[in-house]
Amino acid sequence: MRFQLRKCSKCSHYTLKNKCPKCGEDTKSVHPAKFSPDDKYMRYRLAERYS
Repeated sequence: MRFQLRKCSKCSHYTLKNKCPKCGEDTKSVHPAKFSPDDKYMRYRLAERYS
């Protein structure tokens, strides 16, 4: 079983749940996306970032 740490964007509380137990807001994953040298969409992400 793989657990991913999540963080509430409102109160900055870390949890493993999809909803923050303190304030009830949605949480977001704090882990970056996996890197792949064969990424088909890297060109588009970089163009969006630097435009």
